[in-house]
Amino acid sequence: MTTRSKKRLRRFFITLIIIYFAGVLLLFLGQDFLLFHGVPLGNNHKFGFTQPFEEINIQRGNGNLSLVKFSTQSPKKGTVLFFHGNMKNVEYYAQYPIMFTKKGYEVWMIDYPGFGKTTGRRTEERLYADALLMYEKAIPAGDPNILIYGKSIGTGVAAYLASVRNCRQLILETPYYSIDELAKNYFPVYPVVPMTRYSLPIYQYLKKVDAPITIFHGTNDRVVPYKQALRLKNEKKDIHLITIENGAHNNLAGYKIFQVELQSLLGQ
Repeated sequence: MTTRSKKRLRRFFITLIIIYFAGVLLLFLGQDFLLFHGVPLGNNHKFGFTQPFEEINIQRGNGNLSLVKFSTQSPKKGTVLFFHGNMKNVEYYAQYPIMFTKKGYEVWMIDYPGFGKTTGRRTEERLYADALLMYEKAIPAGDPNILIYGKSIGTGVAAYLASVRNCRQLILETPYYSIDELAKNYFPVYPVVPMTRYSLPIYQYLKKVDAPITIFHGTNDRVVPYKQALRLKNEKKDIHLITIENGAHNNLAGYKIFQVELQSLLGQ
């Protein structure tokens, strides 16, 4: 090998090393950008929901927690605590409450810090603390009919809440095994676990949930691979995994099997 070839090879490896460590830095500093895509709303913003609702604001240190409660026009059968995905804010998920309210359920939806009207610093611990606050605010003493529902990023928070508070049913739509394991799927060449600030280990929380657990997951999910749901199922054999053939990450509610199975769960 000539001297020039050696220099080129050395520059090539140095460039690779620089790119690799730049990726490490990006992953470490950019986690919130990668995981959360919230859109803040001003305090005076008027929600455009088409069904009856009430805004609840809870002061949280230097910030606040914004909740929206959707009322049912039928005799109240129970309460759904809904933890949405990582996009925008509660308005983006406005199609979900009607699925529950038409069956007699009151629905409470939470916005995470940096989403909608919720402010303050977002951490994993803050997500859990806000979930507990919503539970305390929404659930009357002795209410036996509580459903906890999580979608996408919200499945981790929902699973945590169900592991420490009573509910009749935990429903998870497109859950991950943990954020650490999901990150390994996207960035296999990086040591992601030491760098992640969010773990949300659903597989650990499900072991502590006494209520029945139902998972909806599509086989063509390119955001959270279907194999993540299979791993959760293997962790706890009595999980009811509803596989939606060809279902993607954000279109499961349009499938007949999803609608039938959900209505069956609500009718229990």
